[in-house]
Amino acid sequence: MHIRVGQLEDIEILFEIRTSVIENHQSREEIAALGITPETVAGMLQTDCAAWIAEIDNQPIAFSIANATEKTIFGMFVLPAYEGRGAGRALMQQAEAWLWSQGAEEIWLLTGNDPTLRAYGFYLHLGWLPTSVEPDGEMKFIKQR
Repeated sequence: MHIRVGQLEDIEILFEIRTSVIENHQSREEIAALGITPETVAGMLQTDCAAWIAEIDNQPIAFSIANATEKTIFGMFVLPAYEGRGAGRALMQQAEAWLWSQGAEEIWLLTGNDPTLRAYGFYLHLGWLPTSVEPDGEMKFIKQR
């Protein structure tokens, strides 16, 4: 597996991976309704965000995006056929290290507030702490340096 920095030309790949997931699935239309479009992602990558893509045999299988201003992991998704191979862990480590390098002392992320969800357990396993339920029902996790 190889982790590389995501580029503007990778935006379509990010959307393909994001819309392929089974748990927490959202269509492109649902994502767009939240204000997440190829144009907004391009803007993010040109300002205060960075993305990383995990590849196996030059095929993108997963990605993460972090936002330095908000000190958050904005997203992390793995193609279903490649779950359990370490891509998520590697991408989280990359995103966390970048946020720490940007001066963050505490970082956060949101995920579904259901302990039976894979993501919920995954974040716990990586040392993230659930702290509060957001108004939309999602759980806020934090991690300190």
